[in-house]
Amino acid sequence: MKIRALLVDDESPARKELRYLLKSFEDVLIVGEAENALEAMELIDSVDYSVIFLDINMPGLNGIELARKLSQSPKQPAVIFTTAHEEFAFDAFSVHAYDYLLKPIHPKRLEEALNTVRKRKTPAPGQPKAEPVKEDIPEFKPLEVIAAEYNGKTILIRPEEIIYISTDKDNVYVKTEADFYLTRYTLRDLESRLDPKTFFRTHRCYLVNIKKMRELVPYFNGTYTVIVQDKDKSEVPVSRTQARRLKEILGI
Repeated sequence: MKIRALLVDDESPARKELRYLLKSFEDVLIVGEAENALEAMELIDSVDYSVIFLDINMPGLNGIELARKLSQSPKQPAVIFTTAHEEFAFDAFSVHAYDYLLKPIHPKRLEEALNTVRKRKTPAPGQPKAEPVKEDIPEFKPLEVIAAEYNGKTILIRPEEIIYISTDKDNVYVKTEADFYLTRYTLRDLESRLDPKTFFRTHRCYLVNIKKMRELVPYFNGTYTVIVQDKDKSEVPVSRTQARRLKEILGI
């Protein structure tokens, strides 16, 4: 199945470069180009497309605002942002972007973004084609990356890198093997947007990657402690109620 792409960028050289990179993918067909949001809206209403590569800094309506409008349309296209600026990542993923590519775009990152689109568009072997989602039921769109802050920079963290996520007062931190990173998502947002087969809410303040669990240790009065697979062998609390659910999941 062809991926039908729209390219939206106010800089002609950037569109030319992306056009060149996309020619490497046989299943990608470029169906239109626009240099601003107004032109893009005209194209959107007139062509059949499945993914839009969208710059953010454009005159008039910017890419984030355009994506927000698209999220309310019946087509619900895949949006992949292409930008030279890291600081828009939080806003980008708040409008359910499939990916966030920093210019100059690396071919490997472009391939990863297209693979994300392919996975959403193609049913698994033996699976029936998905029925259209009713308008009154929100579509589940798992996060492909989580935007977080570190030393004044925006870091993009993939779910498989996450060991656990925790809250401290009003702040939410993502723990990886490398460090802790502050994110603007709430714990509830992340719980609802990450794969529930991989991430488990052990406690009101913790969401843990099941694949990163090393040990489950009885603690007190039906509660447990999870020791995770990081260099510090960090401990994560498991409430009594959640301990029962976790043991069922682990087959204990």
